[in-house]
Amino acid sequence: MKNELLLSAALLPLSGMSGAVQAMPSSEAMPAAEQRPNIILFLVDDMGWQDTSLPFWTQRTRHNDTYHTPNMERLATQGKMFTQAYACSISSPTRVSLFTGMNAARHRVTSWTLRKNTTHEQPDSVMIYPEWNVNGICQEPDVERTTQVTSLAQVLKDNGYHTIHCGKAHFGANDTPGADPLKMGFDVNIAGHAAGSPASYYGMQNFGNKPDGKSPLAAVPGLEKYHGKDIFLSEALTIEAEKALDDARKTDKPFFLYMAHYAIHTPIQPDMRFYQKYLDKGLPPVEAAYATLIEGMDKSLGDLMDYLDKNNLTDNTVLLFMSDNGGLAAHTRAGQLHVQNYPLNSGKGSAYEGGVREPMIVRWPGTVAAETKCDHYLMIEDFFPTILEIAGVKHYNTVQERDGISFLPLLTGKGKMPARDIYWHYPHSWGPSGPGIGATCSIRSGAWKLVYYFDSGKRELFNIPADIGEQHDVAAGNPKLVKKLSRKLSNYLRSVDAQRPILRATRQPAPWPDETL
Repeated sequence: MKNELLLSAALLPLSGMSGAVQAMPSSEAMPAAEQRPNIILFLVDDMGWQDTSLPFWTQRTRHNDTYHTPNMERLATQGKMFTQAYACSISSPTRVSLFTGMNAARHRVTSWTLRKNTTHEQPDSVMIYPEWNVNGICQEPDVERTTQVTSLAQVLKDNGYHTIHCGKAHFGANDTPGADPLKMGFDVNIAGHAAGSPASYYGMQNFGNKPDGKSPLAAVPGLEKYHGKDIFLSEALTIEAEKALDDARKTDKPFFLYMAHYAIHTPIQPDMRFYQKYLDKGLPPVEAAYATLIEGMDKSLGDLMDYLDKNNLTDNTVLLFMSDNGGLAAHTRAGQLHVQNYPLNSGKGSAYEGGVREPMIVRWPGTVAAETKCDHYLMIEDFFPTILEIAGVKHYNTVQERDGISFLPLLTGKGKMPARDIYWHYPHSWGPSGPGIGATCSIRSGAWKLVYYFDSGKRELFNIPADIGEQHDVAAGNPKLVKKLSRKLSNYLRSVDAQRPILRATRQPAPWPDETL
């Protein structure tokens, strides 16, 4: 499918939207290396808002008392917690938005990618799902069913940063250029490829690689030195990341480390370093294993923080902690489903808060006040302009038009982030069922959130500060507000030429939220 998102060249200020052919360095955009901070973006896979001993709510819950994340707690004492940080409800859309500054409705990588030209969706009796960009993103032109972009890593590289990818990529489908982080602006790639989950977390199982060469697509590449060894994937990635930082320190460049853990994505395999203590707590085996994935990730965070301290890098390194979507709650977990992110409703794959609200912390010594919190909401595409502004990159060109807004004012306390609405678009079937899971689009506007279902035309309205668990749909009592938000959401989706399903009954596109009011 010819990519419909390629745009003519234009150059606009950082906080706006731009389009151009190639990211180019600017002398004004490149302060002296010693003045530019190193940047670590620590992204966790499938980590829910409550998958931590650090409470992001106004009170502790049983989940905070179940998990053990002392290094997240440590990071929070040194930086700022963001209590309303949002991403997409599944992995690939989030990662694409993060590295492009585009909303998912615009880039059309609206579901998860893996095999070239292949969608995971099963036929639906009510809708025909749109032909989305199943091959993800890449920086080359004319690749079918992709969105051509200039990636965040490429802009940083072109402006003097040494760029390191470690862990999960999931930018492009297998056998497409975007599957290779080295073609996405990274100088170094450690274990990143097309797959969004590991075939195995165990070195003793070669991380899923088979001796006969017939390995599954999810087999983790490039870690052969650990094959046959008693080591967990999270630990191996951390060791390799520190080696890459050793090499980066030999250059005269600041570094950007994208530390993208495969944990805590399925398979939920226990990290035996921590397993027994959770069994001793009385957790069912799958929940104990889940908790070990969290603690192993947290140990990695602590190890990297220790590395920075040991090498006198802490004061000049910005560390951003984030997750790509809500915690798994629709399958695999023990006990009652859809409650694993309490007080939030539902989890991964859902339009509800449990699917899209993430734990986020930023440490920037001397700039971000320690032990602080921010309740201002922000969206995953905002990381793109923010990181570039942190890096001192003031002017740059990209192929793609961008939606993100820098949240630097929230970090520095200087100036204000403009009031704005944020949007989600998922015109697909994820697979599992549950609250808020389905072909939906949503808007958050101030305190209010509207969720629209393409199959039925149903609209739900929630006051998020008053009803964080989205238990009370107040759409019926607020028709004027529903109409206003439906119009805002529809106008935005039209403006980015968003795709929508076809209704089998009419053979026409499903109505936008404002078309049946």
